Amino acid sequence: MQFAQKNFYKKLLGKVGEDKAVSFLKKQGFKITERNYKNAFGEIDIIAKDGEYTVFIEVKTRTSDAFGFPSEAVDFRKRQKYGRIAQAYLAGKGLSDAACRFDVVEIEDGKINHTKDAFSL
Repeated sequence: MQFAQKNFYKKLLGKVGEDKAVSFLKKQGFKITERNYKNAFGEIDIIAKDGEYTVFIEVKTRTSDAFGFPSEAVDFRKRQKYGRIAQAYLAGKGLSDAACRFDVVEIEDGKINHTKDAFSL
């Protein structure tokens, strides 16, 4: 498979996974406030409200676990990056003291696994 074709497939798979995650989260009572939020530090897939919490959500979609479980892709380096993105987001919205958490939504083979408070800084 050519590089451009693989890249297109990965982006499409990610988009489909994010759409599924949004639908799932809404059914769980989350209020989606941002999708694909970007700032100078990077991008977070979904930002939502869950009660009093502002939740930063990374969505990992896989067709198999041949390369490990989706949540394993959220390593220490990525956690630090998400923390910087979140801090800048909260500061920009005047929410620096707001309660927040980081969740991971894994989608593998059509199954959804939502890990609340998956990591902290």
